[in-house]
Amino acid sequence: MVSVFNELHELLKIKNGFYGFESALHVYPSKSIGSEIGLIEWNKKNLWIDSYENLALDSVFFAEDLFGGQFCLKKDGIYSFDPETALSEKISDDLEGWCDAIIRDYDFMTGYTLSHAWQQKNGRLLPGHRLVPKKPFILGGEFDINNLYMEKSDYAMRMRASIALQLKNLKDGESVELKGI
Repeated sequence: MVSVFNELHELLKIKNGFYGFESALHVYPSKSIGSEIGLIEWNKKNLWIDSYENLALDSVFFAEDLFGGQFCLKKDGIYSFDPETALSEKISDDLEGWCDAIIRDYDFMTGYTLSHAWQQKNGRLLPGHRLVPKKPFILGGEFDINNLYMEKSDYAMRMRASIALQLKNLKDGESVELKGI
């Protein structure tokens, strides 16, 4: 059986990084090209991964949705990684299954409708940027263009790591502190 790592390598040989669904889906190129960050650099621990302490280890992050939700490779398949909770959920055993999941439910998996609406109002989404919620989704923020602003992807990941770490140890009745970095 071909590993998911080999499948990704083959995909990037054919199309070395791309945006789809009006930039709602971003697949990283194998390495940085100009201002476009690549897979190697994106997966450097000191860029954003170490902000999650041990919650984002043992994964290769290769794509992201409109909100910076990551898609990652693990030994047994392809997972989503929620930046606000650091929870991973298996999507598929292989890249073909991941692509099928994206196509079957592209709006939910990528954020396409909000990408379109936000860009109609605010202009195009810049490369290396994602739309992040002013009020985090996990804390009741709405999936609405008025709750979204454009932020550099790595900064947005570091910022939301603080929420994920607080939620990990949160006890009933405790609150979450929204902190910038």
